Parts: sequence; structure tokens; C-alpha cells
Amino acid sequence: MCNNCNYTIHGRHHHFGWDNSFAPAERVAPGSTIEFECLDSSGGQLKADSTVGDIAKLDFDQINPVTGPIYVEGAEPGDALKVTIEAFKPSGFGWTANIPGFGLLADDFKEPALTIWKYDATSLEPALFGKNGRVPLKPFAGTIGNAPAEMGHHSVVPPRRVGGNLDIRDLAAGTVLYLPVEVAGALFSVGDTHAAQGDGEVCGTAIESPMNVVLTLDLVKDARLKTPRFTTPGPVTRHLDAKGYEVTTGIGPDLMTGAREAVAQMVDLLSRRYQMDPVDAYMLVSVCGDLRISEIVDMPNWVVSFYFPSCVFE
Repeated sequence: MCNNCNYTIHGRHHHFGWDNSFAPAERVAPGSTIEFECLDSSGGQLKADSTVGDIAKLDFDQINPVTGPIYVEGAEPGDALKVTIEAFKPSGFGWTANIPGFGLLADDFKEPALTIWKYDATSLEPALFGKNGRVPLKPFAGTIGNAPAEMGHHSVVPPRRVGGNLDIRDLAAGTVLYLPVEVAGALFSVGDTHAAQGDGEVCGTAIESPMNVVLTLDLVKDARLKTPRFTTPGPVTRHLDAKGYEVTTGIGPDLMTGAREAVAQMVDLLSRRYQMDPVDAYMLVSVCGDLRISEIVDMPNWVVSFYFPSCVFE
């Protein structure tokens, strides 16, 4: 447990979706440091001994649990919740899956697939993928946000102006995140922890991994923040940059089509070069490759690029 924390919120205090009528798991003063026990995005349905057959058994009503909510005293609509990401305590277990109907290339990969990861939770040495792949790790929380003002129960899947399922890899230790507050107390929750993810999370899953998260919650009064913003403590791709990148592109008048083309070409490149099953290449690029908009002004065509770090296979 965290010696410097004011509170620990156990994993049993989790909920599915967002609802501003949920009773808070704890009420805290601004400036409190809290350790959250976070479940993986399957809610514990996938385990170290799971097989691909378990994908079909997933209960999607139990997907993406978040721990909380936390009522921050004095938080009011119009304020911003300042979230200082202090530390992650990984578990050493993770999974990545191709879930039919989900992901950027869902039309190309219609059968389920599953990769089980085991990594060193202390050293965070790159995790082994197959015989030759080594994926650098960077723990972060994929879902982190406040309750929305709109009454009722809302899906946790889409991100919102108050945060939620942001899946931003750089919300890692040391980053400071600012979230709009829409309800009294903010009603903050966190979960969907990942050991690694590429920008875009293109197959729909990262290295989904249960872990504890240590955060400090504070307030910025009357911030009038429209959407989340964050500040990183330094470079954000140092764990991937050492050997350079292979890059594929998609070019055309539609960004989504361009994104799909860039990713599909990288999947094809890796599967041919390393004799990989294409669905394995698809899951691999989701956990460590970066989808970027390279050009969006030279109409009528835009350029989307997909960067795959060469260090994974060198």
C-alpha cells in the first residue's frame, strides 16, 4: 500500500458506466493523495490461463469497470479537477484481444484472437511477444474522468468532455491532468489500466492489465475548462525511440480511411517480414505503434502515418 496516501479505494468499489447519482466511495479534501485498486478492462473475466474461446464468453455489461467515484469537497461545476498522476503499481499480467466487431480494422479481422502477457512488474523490462518481439512498457490509466452533468446512466466506452475512456498513453506517471467538473464533488473515477499502448489503440485493446494507481486530487476554481488538458513532465516517446521507426501511410480525402490504410499496410509489412499471423501483427501494432495525422491542410488529400518502433524486433 501507499505510505504517503490519505486513502485507499479498494477494487470492490467499482462501477460500470457514468452516473452522477452513484454514491461516492469516499469524500476527500482537495489535495488528498489516493491509491486506487483498478481492475483490468474485462473486469477480471480474462485471466492468465484464459484462451481465445473465452472471448466469446465475455459479458460486455461487465466491461471497463472504474474504481470510485470520489467526491472532492468544494468541487463545483465550472471548476477543474487537477489530477497529479503520482505512480502505478503494475501486476505483471496482461492481455490483448481482437474482439469481433471492435477495432479500426474490424472488417478485416472478424475472428477472435487473444495474447496473454507476462511482464516483470518491478523492472518493467520490455514484455516478450512471440519468439522475438519485445514491447517497451509505459503504464497508464485508459479511463479517467468525472461524472457528466446529464442525468442517467451513460456508457463508459466513448470519451467525454469530462474525461472518461480517453486512452491517452501519455497520462503516465508524472503527468498532470485537468478535467472539467460538471457536478458537485466532481465524482471522479479511474480504471482501464494498461501496461502499454500505441497511440490510437488500433485493434481496440492495449496490454490490458490490473494495477494500482496513486493520484493526488486538487481543485482549480472557476477554470472554465472546455475539455481535458494535460502537462507531461518530459519526453513522451523515449521508451520507443531508440532504434527509429518503420512508417506506413494512408493518403486521401477521408482521415478514417487513411488511418485504416496506414494500419493495414503496417500489418501487412510486419506479417510478411516476420512470418506472423496477420491478426497477431494487428494486436502487436495496437500495443506499441502510433497513428498520427501528418498533414491536414493540403486539400483535398490528407496524410495519416503509422509509426512502428524498430526496437521491438531489434
